[in-house]
Amino acid sequence: MASFVIRNEKPGDEEAIFILTQTAFETMPYSDGSEGFIVNRLRADGDLAYSLVAIAGQDAGEAIIGHVAFSPVTVGSSEGWFGLGPISVAPNMQRKGVGKALIAQGLDRLRAAGGKGCVLVGDPGYYARHGFVSNGKLTYADIDQAFIQYIAFTDDEPEGEIHYAAAFGEAG
Repeated sequence: MASFVIRNEKPGDEEAIFILTQTAFETMPYSDGSEGFIVNRLRADGDLAYSLVAIAGQDAGEAIIGHVAFSPVTVGSSEGWFGLGPISVAPNMQRKGVGKALIAQGLDRLRAAGGKGCVLVGDPGYYARHGFVSNGKLTYADIDQAFIQYIAFTDDEPEGEIHYAAAFGEAG
């Protein structure tokens, strides 16, 4: 496991987060290259509810090796939910616990803030390890429902169409 610390994004991190995000997604076959721009738009629109970075080593002046964004979403007509993503880890730091730690810290913060839960579109094999499940009752665009997952912090099971922040519709 790599040595890193997690902290909130702070002023001056924007360019490093953008470069990290673009680099992390550039070889992904499902990426259209918009992820870094989405993070920038979420920030500009005030929709970046939580923006966490992983810093190599114990020194805050070290390189940003990971980032996760959480933004408010509506599930059906229910508010109080958040969307996870984009999440990025430097290619040379992947599979070393960075993404797992970023997700865990973010979910802890959402839960502590009274969020209803978190939704995402992603690989069920990966996100199930973090407690995400698909109930077949969530929709987003024309994406296969198996990839639309959630973790609930209350007894409410989410149902309906997910409406992400405007930044997700203006990608690229």
